[in-house]
Amino acid sequence: MREVTNPSEVANALARGHLAILPTETVYGLGADADNKIAVGRIFTAKNRPANHPVIVHISGQEHVSAWAAQIPEYAKDLATAFWPGPLTLVLERLPRVGDYLTGGQDTIAIRVPQHPVFRQVLAALAKEKNDQAAGIAAPSANRFGNVSPTSLAHAVEELNDYLAQDDLALDGAGSRIGVESTIIDATASKPIILRHGGVTAEDIDTIVHLSRNESHVRAPGTLASHYRPKRQLVLTTESELKNSRGGALIAMQDIETPVGFNRIASPENADQYAHVLYSALREADKSSEAVIYAVPPTGGGLAAAIRDRLNRAAT
Repeated sequence: MREVTNPSEVANALARGHLAILPTETVYGLGADADNKIAVGRIFTAKNRPANHPVIVHISGQEHVSAWAAQIPEYAKDLATAFWPGPLTLVLERLPRVGDYLTGGQDTIAIRVPQHPVFRQVLAALAKEKNDQAAGIAAPSANRFGNVSPTSLAHAVEELNDYLAQDDLALDGAGSRIGVESTIIDATASKPIILRHGGVTAEDIDTIVHLSRNESHVRAPGTLASHYRPKRQLVLTTESELKNSRGGALIAMQDIETPVGFNRIASPENADQYAHVLYSALREADKSSEAVIYAVPPTGGGLAAAIRDRLNRAAT
């Protein structure tokens, strides 16, 4: 694998069937041309990802959704208008163009329009390479399946360097702004259902369309009970319970005091900062001498819901 700086070089490599580590505003992804079954299969091999686990297809704009999805409800169009480009993924009924290798065998396709300018440059260059304005990049997180997602190029390369080929590429983007993955919405029902909390909050969505509280049977990335796991044991706790703990690495809001015996790894001031530093803090704790990582999850709504989701799965 080679690190490069030119988005057009990456697009050319993707068009020829290679893989590339790419920056997004959420986390770093491992990308392949979404129309190339063999290349997308290599993503699954590199990540050790189960074949029935769908991937998200990233496209350059809302106007290209109809090239991938068969039915687009009006509320889905409204959500796309409000939050794209951005950290929102819509699950829609798929067209014949979409193979099982993208969907995990389901009749749906997960689509997102990313915001990161470098990723968007790669999409634009890939559209020229393929003469297809609706060209898509399949790009799950650039880590081994179930591990902590990477929010920097260094973390992504560290995770996957041994599993990628010499002609695969890595493109930097100065880190991920948000730090947790996109919100995933099941948009196949009469009302939207949140499958995974992320960078667009439930409160944000409710300003556009009321969410359904029903269950969904759609499989989506990052929704297994155990996911985003550090190598060390992760214990979720409260400020009062910390006083009875023996010590270890600690991730907690800045206003929570660090008890004696704890090695403070992160002290975010708010939920936005917590999301931004969460994965890098878990990786730092993994490299420390501490046997246990303690995390005090943030309370309240908004992005805190996504952080609690990731911590709960990481601790399972």
